[in-house]
Amino acid sequence: MLKPLLDRVLLQKVEEENVTKSGLILSEKSKELPNTGKVIAVGPGKITDSGEKIEMQVKVGDIVIFKQYATTEVSHDNEKYVLVEMKDILAIVE
Repeated sequence: MLKPLLDRVLLQKVEEENVTKSGLILSEKSKELPNTGKVIAVGPGKITDSGEKIEMQVKVGDIVIFKQYATTEVSHDNEKYVLVEMKDILAIVE
């Protein structure tokens, strides 16, 4: 398994539905790139220059919304993941 360092979070993208609630099937081109993911692993946090520790605000299993273009894509054991910094996670889906 991959273990993120510092304040990074390992996510697995949540696939978007390709059928609307009213039953319309969306083409691949009409779908936006997914920016929702499930937290797979989190780093230990970050230490600021002043020595203050910044705790992680997400935990394994959380579903989060993240900035679409602030990711690094990685593959491990034939699975695709994205790495994001904590600051690029916008919300936790409850």
